Amino acid sequence: MNRYAWWKYLIIAVALFVGFVYTLPNFFGEAPAVQLSSGKATVKLDAGAVATVESALKQAGVTADFVEFDNGSVKARFADTDTQLRARDAINRAFNPDAEDPHYIVALNLLSRSPQWLRALYAHPMYLGLDLRGGVHFLMQVDMKAALTQKVESLSSDIRTQLRDKDVRHGGIRREGDTIQIRLRDEATREQALRVVENQPDLAWTPGTDGADLMLVGALKQSSMRSIQEQALKQNITTLHNRINELGVAEPVIQQQGLDRVVVQLPGVQDTARAKDIIGRTATLEVRMVDDSAEAQAALAGGGPVPFGTERYMERGGVPIIVKRQVVLTGENLNDAQPGFDENHEPAVHLSLDSRGARIFKDVTRENINKRMAILLFEKGKGEVVTAPVIRSEIGGGRVQISGRMTSEEAADTALLLRAGSLAAPMEIIEERTVGPSLGADNIKMGFNSLMYGFAAIAVFMILYYMLFGVFSTIALTVNLFLLVAVLSMLQATLTLPGIAAIALTLGMAIDSNVLINERVREELRNGAAPQSAINAGYEHAWATIFDSNVTTLIAGLALLAFGSGPVRGFAVVHCLGILTSMFSAVFFSRGLVNLWYGRQKKLKGVSIGQVWKPQA
Repeated sequence: MNRYAWWKYLIIAVALFVGFVYTLPNFFGEAPAVQLSSGKATVKLDAGAVATVESALKQAGVTADFVEFDNGSVKARFADTDTQLRARDAINRAFNPDAEDPHYIVALNLLSRSPQWLRALYAHPMYLGLDLRGGVHFLMQVDMKAALTQKVESLSSDIRTQLRDKDVRHGGIRREGDTIQIRLRDEATREQALRVVENQPDLAWTPGTDGADLMLVGALKQSSMRSIQEQALKQNITTLHNRINELGVAEPVIQQQGLDRVVVQLPGVQDTARAKDIIGRTATLEVRMVDDSAEAQAALAGGGPVPFGTERYMERGGVPIIVKRQVVLTGENLNDAQPGFDENHEPAVHLSLDSRGARIFKDVTRENINKRMAILLFEKGKGEVVTAPVIRSEIGGGRVQISGRMTSEEAADTALLLRAGSLAAPMEIIEERTVGPSLGADNIKMGFNSLMYGFAAIAVFMILYYMLFGVFSTIALTVNLFLLVAVLSMLQATLTLPGIAAIALTLGMAIDSNVLINERVREELRNGAAPQSAINAGYEHAWATIFDSNVTTLIAGLALLAFGSGPVRGFAVVHCLGILTSMFSAVFFSRGLVNLWYGRQKKLKGVSIGQVWKPQA
């Protein structure tokens, strides 16, 4: 009756092992470390940088616990902060010989002290949020009006080009707010112009008059305005992600708030000025022709002065290249860039230009076949060549393809650089907060103490009131806590103060299930049932109530998860996971303990479940 099959005990053993292993890294704490990452858009790190870092550390007489390549950056862990600072200087000298033009970011960081065997099992500690680790918090406002203005300016330039190509005479095109006004002389010309411009999907055209002049007024459609604003916000968030990677932040939070705001939280970053400098950086894109003349080749070979009207830049990989000063196109003419494949199934980047850019690109490519064209990205006044393909034929229609000598990963990176090299709309910081590391440590201490005191109070009460069954309930509660922390660590979730509150709530809900089971067993014993029958009936009858209560609470947690944001969402994640782990530990695991203790006793005369009050006859 009260026996578990062997496979059920196997499930419990596996759950306990996984819970123990993946909870363990959270108890080792953090050690000082140095993180090496790319400081420029065109510079990438690979696994080969590990050997260079190890060599630099060896020459400086610095010993590292380990050096590894992880997620596009190299991380090295050290025993103390003095060693960490010496290592930073050594790595900086090796990778940035020119201090005025650093190509790499060498940042101080913290890494878990977990032993290597845990790291091999991908057992990592939970990330700590801003309120527990300290750092900076920014609330940024996106200027949506500027995004709409930029789009209308681009559309007006496209319409001017279309009317000129179709030889439609007009009296002028101007932007008025979010509308475009075209002046025309007579009705026939207006109808002709309308046939040309009505293919613009973003504009709705209406005829109008201004004194003696006839007009066509194009206004942005509501759907187009929403799409432009959403795209601007997404591009800004993508660009912020790219820039914040340079800071070496372990788990940055960059998320949309409302229709035009972005929340940026950088745990562990105390240098507010540096964070603001990187976040507020502007980048511009330019397309120029490469100078392949004999004078340019001689300048590259001998390192002498470049020809008049040209400049020297560096290609990806550190190869010098000489390009002309004249700018063919800018990033304003680029609508989109996506990775893909060419006709030979080789990785390529597909560009989409506006009508003005398409016309210029067609003329330039027709006149420069078999010559190279360089695409440059400028940040802080310094430019680097992202790619410099050879023009094979005239390219028209606004669809451009860049291919040749690149991997799929390089094609995706190049497309991202071209697409999100700059902010789609200006942003300003409207709120700024700094949380010190000491305050974060205090929050951790208080949150940990609240959990421990609450757990101890629950354990004492359960053991005193339910005796041995209280011991089983306390062990099940401990397993629940371990499993919850293990799942959060496996998911690499970010723990915040609301998350600690959710863990405390989970403890109370989990013990509530055991109280229901224990009281049901007592009720069966009061009704005269045999001990084995009382245990079986107690678990069977309490299960329906436990399931219903947990499902309704889970629905509330999922609602918080779906509609909440920020701290509310963090609370909801821990809350929902805690419900699932508590159902496993409070019912399945605790019954396994009871079955293991009492199930083998065929002639069981009583159970240790506290005082069973029987009604008087």
